[in-house]
Formats: sequence, C-alpha cells, structure tokens
Amino acid sequence: MSEKNGPSGQKKDLSVFGKGTIAAIIGIFALLIIALVLINPGVSSNQSPAATPQVCSGKVIDYINTNLASPGQTASLINITENNGIYTIRSWYQSREISVYATKDCALLFTTAVNMNADAATPTPTRAPIKSARPVVDLYVMAFCPYGTQAETVMRPVVDLLGSKADIRVRYITTVSGSTPDSVKSLHGPPEAQEDLVQLCVMTSYPEKYWNYIKDFNNQCYPAWQNASALASCRKNVIASRGIDASKIDTCVTGSDGIALLRSDEIKADNDDATASPTLIINGVKYSGARTPEAYKQAICDSFDTAPTACRTSLSTQQAANSGGGCG
Repeated sequence: MSEKNGPSGQKKDLSVFGKGTIAAIIGIFALLIIALVLINPGVSSNQSPAATPQVCSGKVIDYINTNLASPGQTASLINITENNGIYTIRSWYQSREISVYATKDCALLFTTAVNMNADAATPTPTRAPIKSARPVVDLYVMAFCPYGTQAETVMRPVVDLLGSKADIRVRYITTVSGSTPDSVKSLHGPPEAQEDLVQLCVMTSYPEKYWNYIKDFNNQCYPAWQNASALASCRKNVIASRGIDASKIDTCVTGSDGIALLRSDEIKADNDDATASPTLIINGVKYSGARTPEAYKQAICDSFDTAPTACRTSLSTQQAANSGGGCG
C-alpha cells in the first residue's frame, strides 16, 4: 500500500514502516500498545464490546481502501484470525499479502505484532522422501487463494520438465455436501467453488490445455475474482482463446461429473491431511521446503527410484515475496 493523499493533502506511505527514525518510533509505539493489549485487552479498548470477525475484517478492509490504498488500487480479504485478544487480518494487495492487526473491539489498527511469549523456533524434522519409479505429485490449492495461484506458477516449469515422467496434478480443497454446485463450500465463497469446478472440468476434458488455461486465468481473470460480471467475461474469453468447448465445460460444471471430481479431491485431501492452500504432497509425503521451481523440481527428483536426466536441468531459484503463506 504505497501512497494516498490524506485529509490535509499530505501523503500516507506505508513503505516507511521499518525504515528510518520515524518508522522506528512508530514501530516501538505500536509494539507498546500491543504489549498492553496482550497483558490486559481492556486497556486499549476501554472495555468496549468485542467486534465479530466479519464486522472487524470488513471495517479494516474498508479503512485500508479508503485511507491507505493508492488511487485505483484495492485490498481484498484473505482471512481473519484471533489470538490472545488480537485480530490478524490478512489481505491481498498489489500481488502480495499484507497483514495488519486490530484489537478485539476493532478500534485500534497496527501493522506489526511480536509474540514475546513464543518459544524459540524448533526445527521440524523433515521426512525422508518415499521413492518410486513414477512419483505421484499432488498440489492442493484453492482457485482464489493468492498463495495457491503462486504455487501453480511455480509448478508450471516443473510440469514442462517432468510432466511426462511423474504424475503431477492440481487438486482442489473444498467441502461437498450435496450433488449440485451450490452445495460446494470453498474458503473464498461460491465464485471460488465455481472456478474450482471449471478448472477440474478443463483438466479432465482438455488435459493438454489445462496448464495454459491456468496461466491465462491467473494472469487475466483472478485479479477480478470479486467482480462477478468481469470474472465471467474474462473466463469466457480465456476458454475461447484456448480452443476449449465452453458448452462441454458448462455441462461438466453443472452436472454430476464436476461434483464427482470435486468430491474425489475432497476425499484425497482428507487422506493427505491437506487443509491449506497450497499443500504439496509427493508420494504421500508433505513437502515443506521453498516455493521455487528448482526446489519443487528437486523434491520430485529426489522421489524417483532413479532420477531421469531431466533432473540435471536447473530451474529458477527465485522465490516470490510472501511465498511462505497459505489459505486455510
């Protein structure tokens, strides 16, 4: 969130946080307030009633878009969680995640939080890879999770390199309670459930075009996911540009085939304990390394009985900003 003119004409710039003396003073002030809230939540809120997560997240996103966002730019909600009397509001803005914090009454907003009671991080032992002649690779995502789309972008060059030698596929995290599309629940609401179905139907009917559809959709349509008419128009254009039969996909999405595909992914996700987007499972082992094409490639190559010569090819080691997050 870069710049926007404030009430008196001055510019507000969130990029100053973490830079210079002013940033240090603001950061220390915020930490002092947060410390007081953690010790006694009533200190900062004057015992005001707690706001519900839905109300607070809406208030925070509205405040950001009204007072902090650049002209023509908007932040969208990823999720809101509560811990020790503080709300953490995760939003997506200008292709990256922004996390801010609010008191339970949603009266005070902070940009930094430090848990001083946390124990020193203990490394989690990494499971040894399970090897096979043809590794099975499942990337669990949600269609409108920014981290999921990021992981798909990371995986694409790996698919180009190893797709003929390993079974690499994307799976979708949803809850299916009935036999119609409106019975599908996904974290980012019905539009995401709809796109999950579309992507699965494209994967099944046009497997050779699936990754190109994903690339085009993520680049062109995903930014408009909260605008129903723009999203539908963009999706229609991408489907047409890739030579995909729209009526065939619609039949799959609205019929029993699409629901069966989602339910199959739901069962697989339960078995793999994949609850967050993205989650990468290779031969049944959950991956916990870096999200770069080279790291994904190497993890898959380590899971071959005998690694193919393609594994000698080096891919990008560039890691996107905030690539350690997830939706779930």
